[in-house]
Amino acid sequence: MEFSYSDKVLNLQTKLHQFMEEFIYPNEQVYKEQLKSQANRWSRIPPILEELKERAKERGLWNLFLPNSDVGGGLTNLEYAPLCEIMGRSSIAPEVFNCSAPDTGNMEVLERYGSPAQKEEWLQPLLEGKIRSCFSMTEPDAASSDATNIGTSIKKEGNEYVINGRKWWSSGAGDPRCQIAIVMGKSNPTARKHEQQSMILVPLNTEGVKVERLLPVFGYDDAPHGHAEITYDNVRVPEANMIWGEGKGFAIAQGRLGPGRIHHCMRLIGLAERSLEQLCKRIQERETFGKKLAEQGVIQEWVANSRIEIEQSRLLTLKAAYMMDTVGNKDAKAEIAMIKVVAPNMALQVIDRAIQAFGAAGVSDDFHLAAGWANARTLRLADGPDEVHRRQIAKLEMRKYKQKVELS
Repeated sequence: MEFSYSDKVLNLQTKLHQFMEEFIYPNEQVYKEQLKSQANRWSRIPPILEELKERAKERGLWNLFLPNSDVGGGLTNLEYAPLCEIMGRSSIAPEVFNCSAPDTGNMEVLERYGSPAQKEEWLQPLLEGKIRSCFSMTEPDAASSDATNIGTSIKKEGNEYVINGRKWWSSGAGDPRCQIAIVMGKSNPTARKHEQQSMILVPLNTEGVKVERLLPVFGYDDAPHGHAEITYDNVRVPEANMIWGEGKGFAIAQGRLGPGRIHHCMRLIGLAERSLEQLCKRIQERETFGKKLAEQGVIQEWVANSRIEIEQSRLLTLKAAYMMDTVGNKDAKAEIAMIKVVAPNMALQVIDRAIQAFGAAGVSDDFHLAAGWANARTLRLADGPDEVHRRQIAKLEMRKYKQKVELS
């Protein structure tokens, strides 16, 4: 694979870095203050966010995530990787560029599998940033790391589907702009194991849809985005809301989660880079026992290990992205699984060292470290826990040698 970036990517990198320095970093605190000043943190979006989104549109930094498409950035996964990394340096940046989860995954689903009518009604306003969406897959009553366990029912009645079930961790459902959910459920329990599930579009204002509560993550509620527990009680939607067709839910999930997983990894590398930068600045400002922290051997080891681990993660991310572009997501599944294990654990290590260097300040909300650690720790579970990915990696690895034994 080619390690140098094209002129197009270098130009976009420059524009993104400039935008981050000029608009994102100076307004992170503005965003926090506007959010805190609101009587109801779930009912209104901090105005600065919409202002920044308009500036991003003006500069052509919009929808860069969508590959091989005339409705998105048209970048390959490999081209998008270094750009997504830059966005990952700030918690507010991905949405500013309309490149934030779960909307990116939902837009990819609609772009690849949606009908023309579904694209017109839901994809277009998502691409324009006029609405937001959520993804209802995980369930409190099932081990959802195995999607075949999902119990929410999707039953055909006449020209409608009736949905019943309970979901949680439907990220984004707390947002007042969230209008549509992609719901995964079981439509044909007697079909083959991986053809029982379907995905269907459910407007959140449909009768029978109820957001029960918004779940905190290590004490962070992530308002106004949020992570919702939702009940679907005899929810009726038109048959035209079915995505692709009955029994295609598992296949869609695999198509959706591949890019989603690697996007998380790209952003985590950016988060780790910023954390290492803050660590390096902090240790040169602080002195203990007559020495700068930067002169302490153990601290120097933290810096060295952090740099090594970030570079290793970046290289594996780029390899996975390259393979997704050249051989497809299916043949890149081992690399996607590997980086999904590596990147969150790497980010946790780097952020933890930075917290340790900051001392008590590191666990406060004065810096991004505590929230960044909570986010990275969560990503050891989101889109499949480490153990599931390791299991897949092991099976794929052992399969190579089984084939060799059979041939010998």
